Amino acid sequence: MRLLHTSDWHLGRTFHGADLLAEQESVLGHLADVVVDERVDVVVVAGDIYDRAVPSGEAVRVAERILARIRAAGAQLVITPGNHDSAPRLGAFGEFAAAGGLHLRTQIARLDQPVLLEDAHGPLACYGLPYLEPEPARQTLGVPEARGHTGVLTEAMRRVRADLANRGGMRSVVLAHAFVTGGTGCESERPIAVGGVEQVPGAVFDGVDYVALGHLHGPQRIDDRLRYSGSPLAYSFSEARQRKSVWLVDLDAAGLAEVRRHELPVPRQLSQLTGELDEVLRAPEHAELETHYLSVTLTDRVRPTDALRRLRERFPHAVHTTWQPADTTGERPRYAEAVRGRNDTEIANGFLCDCRGSAPTDAERELLAAAFAETGKAEVG
Repeated sequence: MRLLHTSDWHLGRTFHGADLLAEQESVLGHLADVVVDERVDVVVVAGDIYDRAVPSGEAVRVAERILARIRAAGAQLVITPGNHDSAPRLGAFGEFAAAGGLHLRTQIARLDQPVLLEDAHGPLACYGLPYLEPEPARQTLGVPEARGHTGVLTEAMRRVRADLANRGGMRSVVLAHAFVTGGTGCESERPIAVGGVEQVPGAVFDGVDYVALGHLHGPQRIDDRLRYSGSPLAYSFSEARQRKSVWLVDLDAAGLAEVRRHELPVPRQLSQLTGELDEVLRAPEHAELETHYLSVTLTDRVRPTDALRRLRERFPHAVHTTWQPADTTGERPRYAEAVRGRNDTEIANGFLCDCRGSAPTDAERELLAAAFAETGKAEVG
């Protein structure tokens, strides 16, 4: 049996304000071609189908089209919710969907009830663990003493192993949305711990042939049977160097046989530039970046006015700028030292100078003086 492991679609997500739905549909629609070309039997999606618990209508329609294409290509689907999804919404009409080959495993109380799949070697049990928020999950699982993500996932996997033992130890796959120790995160992931430890040891998942992980956006191997597929698109500039991909997982009569990476198409590359604004706008060597999503760190001594608009005249997909003037070295004085012996007007003028690298104009000085005068009247009144 051949599985395609993917996760973290985040349909409906924007990239620094840029709508990504068309690019998401293009890349995820490619999965249907992979199903045909690689003769995939089952596509497993380990959480975060959507970017928010209440997705937009257009995001839902894109999901419907993608799932329909994959199913029409010949693969069944097994999906579990991640921390961005609403499990009840994602699992709506799950019993009806299963009849059409779309298996939605969204209920904590039923996480030890697998999707049973068949190939020439016999049955395969595919378990979907919905994202387990520790506090509600420990109550639903009846383990109030369980602590954190490790505690509730340990109980979930105990139930999975118990069910497998009752089935005679057949081949098995688990989908889980979690931060496993040894994985590497990036800027676009939402933390899944509040006041506690979010990471869980890989040993929690012992006893199954393959664990399809979701949550971390970079494709990575924890060990041969424990992997993250990563997100299909880059959702932060920290992912610019990642090679987005899915895993093709082969299971034979003995269990896990082989895992191969299949790289996904890149609809628009991400790039970063550093330099003064005028240099960036003029430099001919940056011509190839004019179609990229671009983040620019500006080093001008004085903060440029309306920098992003000016950048977009040459780079239409520039989405982010920061200002780090090249001549600002050394430690800044503490606040108390910076304001000692200075009146309100001097402090305000200094603040403007620190923020943009230039002193206030005459018009700005007049506005500041008027503001302080009004403040003084209000205090007297």
